[in-house]
Amino acid sequence: MPSRPSARHAWSWIARRGRSATARSVLAGEASADAARKQELEQRREEELQQGVSDIARAQDRQDQQDQQDRRGEQEEAEAEFPVAGDVRAAAFFDLDNTVMQGAALFHFGRGLYKRDFFEKRELARFAWQQAWFRMAGNENAGHMADVRSSALSIVQGHRVSELTAIGEEIYDEYMAGRIWPGTRALAQAHLDAGQKVWLVTAAPVETATIIARRLGLTGALGTVAESVDGVYTGRLVGEPLHGPAKAEAVRALAVAEDLELERCAAYSDSANDIPMLSLVGYPYAINPDSRLREHAREMGWRLRDYRTGRKAAKVGIPAAAGVGAVAGGAAAAVALQRRRR
Repeated sequence: MPSRPSARHAWSWIARRGRSATARSVLAGEASADAARKQELEQRREEELQQGVSDIARAQDRQDQQDQQDRRGEQEEAEAEFPVAGDVRAAAFFDLDNTVMQGAALFHFGRGLYKRDFFEKRELARFAWQQAWFRMAGNENAGHMADVRSSALSIVQGHRVSELTAIGEEIYDEYMAGRIWPGTRALAQAHLDAGQKVWLVTAAPVETATIIARRLGLTGALGTVAESVDGVYTGRLVGEPLHGPAKAEAVRALAVAEDLELERCAAYSDSANDIPMLSLVGYPYAINPDSRLREHAREMGWRLRDYRTGRKAAKVGIPAAAGVGAVAGGAAAAVALQRRRR
C-alpha cells in the first residue's frame, strides 16, 4: 500500500478549501447510512422469501468463494493481495456519477420523468444546465446548490415513494444500464469475490441509488434522503444532499454500524469533491479523475485508473485482485467509445 500522509494533513487540506462538515452534513450522512442499512435488510428478507436462500446456503457460498480465493492465491506470485479475501472488516465505497456510470444518475432519472410528463421541456433544460454546471464547477456554491435541490424536490413532491421507485426500475433499463463502466464494475466485483460488502455513495436519491446497486449485484447504497410522510414525498430533505463532506459522514456512520475498519476499506471516485470520503479509507482510488483529483491523488500517492480512453492512463499502483477483469473491462469501454466516434 502506498504511504499515506497523516489524517491531520489530509483534513487540513480540505479545511483550507472550506470543505468541513456541517451539522446538516452529519445529519444527511447519518440519515443516508440508516436508510442504506434498512434497504439492505429489506432486500435481504425479500431475496430470502423469493429465492429460498437459507443462511446455511449463503455461508456455503461464502466458503466456496473463500476456497476459490485460497486456490488462486497459491498459484499467484507472492505479493500483497488486494482486496484481501475473507476480510469482513473491510468494504468498498464507490461514487456513482462518472465513476461507476457515465454521466449523472439524477439527470438520467430526470430524462425518464420528463418522458413520463412529470414536467415540461424548459424545466428539463434548466435541470440539465444545473447538473452540467455542478459537474464543471467542482464546488458547492450555496445559491446554486439550493436551486438544484429545489428543482429536484419540486419534481417528486406529492408523489408516492412506491410510484417513483417503480418508475426508477424502468428508467434504469432505459437510460442507465448501458452506461456502466465495465472497468469500474470489475473492481467492484473483485471486492464482492473477496467476500466484502460494496456500497454506492452518491448525491442521487437513495431510492435510485438502491435500484442501481441491486441491479449491479452490490450490497446497497448511500444516497440523498428525501423526507416522506405516509409514503408520500414532502418536498424536503433530511439534512442536505449527500455530497462532499456529507458522503464522508455517511461512510463513517455506516462503518460504525457495520463494525468496519476504515483503514482496511477502499473508496473510489472521479471527483475532488469526494476527497473527504477518499481520505477516510486506507485504499483511496481516483477513477476517471477530474484535474483537481488527479493532481491531489498524485501528491498523496493514491492509485489512479482511467477508463475514458483506450490510452493507458497515468497511475500509481494497481489493485492486484482486480487483475484481468479490470483490464478487459477497460478495453471493452474503449471499443465502445471508438464505435460511437465512427
